[in-house]
Amino acid sequence: MPELPANLIAKLEELAVQFDACEADLLSPEVITDHTKVRELSIRRASLEKVVGPFREWLGARSEAADTTAMLEGEQDEELRDLAKDELAVLNDRADTLAAQIQSRLVHAEDDAIGSVILEIRAGVGGDEAGLWARDLLDMYRRYADASGWTVEDLDLAAGDQGGVRSVTVSVEGESVWSCLGYEGGTHQVKRVPATESQGRVHTSTATVAVLPEPEEVEIDLDPGDVKEMITTATGPGGQNVNKVSTAVHLIHEPTGIEVRMQDTKSQAQNRQKAWKLLRARLFERQRAQQEAARAESRAAMIGSGSRAEKIRTYRYKDAIVVDHRIGRNFPLQPVLQGGLQPMVDELIELDTAQRLAAL
Repeated sequence: MPELPANLIAKLEELAVQFDACEADLLSPEVITDHTKVRELSIRRASLEKVVGPFREWLGARSEAADTTAMLEGEQDEELRDLAKDELAVLNDRADTLAAQIQSRLVHAEDDAIGSVILEIRAGVGGDEAGLWARDLLDMYRRYADASGWTVEDLDLAAGDQGGVRSVTVSVEGESVWSCLGYEGGTHQVKRVPATESQGRVHTSTATVAVLPEPEEVEIDLDPGDVKEMITTATGPGGQNVNKVSTAVHLIHEPTGIEVRMQDTKSQAQNRQKAWKLLRARLFERQRAQQEAARAESRAAMIGSGSRAEKIRTYRYKDAIVVDHRIGRNFPLQPVLQGGLQPMVDELIELDTAQRLAAL
C-alpha cells in the first residue's frame, strides 16, 4: 500500500486542521463583516485546499484498500477474489497518483498561503534609459497582475527623466501571488536601441526587482516600541504647498536600522499606514532570509537568491526574445512584455518543485 513519510503525514494533518479552522472562521459573524479578513482567509483557504483535498482523498483510498485487502484474506470465491484484486490495483494506482500530487503541492503550500507581496523596482545602470526600462517592467507586472486577477496598490514612486522612474514600490494582492512573483527578484537586463539614440546603437541597461512577501501582523516579530516615527514635510516637486504641510512619515526600526519613508499621498494617516505596511514587509523579509540561510543551496541555485546584484533575465529586443538565465530557456519578447509571464513562471515552479522534493 503506498505510504507517505510519517513527517509529511504529520504536516498534512496540521494543514487539515488549519483548513477546517479557516472554513469555520469564514462562517463566523464577526469575520463576515470584515472584508479584509474575509479576503485573507479566502486566499489561505484556497491555498490549503490544494493540499488538504488530495490528502483526504489519499486517506480514503488507503482506507478502501485496507478493507479490500482484508476481504481478500477471507474470501474463497475465485471470481470475487479476482474482482477484489482488480479493485485493489486501481486503489493503489490512485493512491500513488495522489501521493505524488500531495508532495508536489505541499512544498508550495506555505508559498501559496501568502496572498500579498511588496514589489520594488529600481533603475540600474544605463542613465535615462534605465529609468524607462524600470517603467516598462512596472507596466509588464501590472499587465501580469491584471491577467492573474490580482490587485495592485501604489505605495511610492520616484519619477525619473523622460517619463521613466528612478524607483517604484507597489503592493500586489491575490491568490498565489507570492508563488508566482517570488521568482522575479534580481537584475533584469535589457538590450535595445533607446528612443534617444540617434545612431541606432544597441544599449545595455538594467533595472533591479525585489519581491517581499507581505506578512500578517501576527506572523512578524515587530515591537512598535522599537520603531522611531517622525512626521515631516514632503520633499521634491509637487507645487508650492508641498513643503508646508507635515504629511510625510519616516520610520526607523532601531534594532535593525531599517528605514522607511512615505510621502506618496497628501494624507498623513494614509502615508503612516503604507509606511508601516512596507516596514513590516522588509522586516519579515530580513527574518525570512535569516531563517532560510541554512536551507539547501540547490534551491537557491535554481531560483536565485533574489539578490538585486544577480542577473536573472535578459530582454533582447533585436532578437525578440527573453532569456531566463536560471532555466536557460528563451521566450517570445512581446507576449512577456504584455504580461504573459505565466509560461516562464510555470517552468521555474516545475524545476523548483523537483529540487524541493529531492531535498525532502
